[in-house]
Amino acid sequence: MAWHLEGSYFENCNCDVLCPCGASFFALPADNERCVVVLVFHVDSGEIDGLDVSGLSWAIVADTPGRMAEGGWRVGVIMDEKASPEQSEALMAVAGGQRGGPPAMFSQFMGEMLGVQTASIDYQSDGLRHSVRIGGVGEIEIEDFRAEGQEEPIKLTNIPHPANTTLTVAQAKRSSINAFGLEIDNTGKNGHAAPISWAA
Repeated sequence: MAWHLEGSYFENCNCDVLCPCGASFFALPADNERCVVVLVFHVDSGEIDGLDVSGLSWAIVADTPGRMAEGGWRVGVIMDEKASPEQSEALMAVAGGQRGGPPAMFSQFMGEMLGVQTASIDYQSDGLRHSVRIGGVGEIEIEDFRAEGQEEPIKLTNIPHPANTTLTVAQAKRSSINAFGLEIDNTGKNGHAAPISWAA
């Protein structure tokens, strides 16, 4: 059966603004020997095989080689504690790429699965600011760059990214995450945000 999700996402990695990997679709390596990134997704409305998953969020924590195309990504998933077991299973299948669609773009690079945990996820996206508080794990807030006198943020276009082909350019105002044995502080580092509209 089919599925569709409408919502938004943002991410924060340890590259300086902006990330060479995303901007070049892996042609260039990250700024560091390892790329440590957190991607957070929120569903405003959506169904997976008729199951309503509206209002739910999840986060992906990844530790990858600096040249991300080498694969072998170490990945952990934090699922919204509000999700039922059925909703969690359905969202995991979409997020992991097993159900096809845009998220499957990066499944070829996945290596070690670090685990899945549940937590409270308070996701906010308001204008130029995007933030998340994850219970017992930490928090991230990024802010999109906007040129003086402009209403819209600076954006990258024609990006082959599973979230969207257009991403804002942003910087983390605060970033502290401790999960799956990774202690992450990407404050001041790169960020991106975009609406998501997925289906398969």
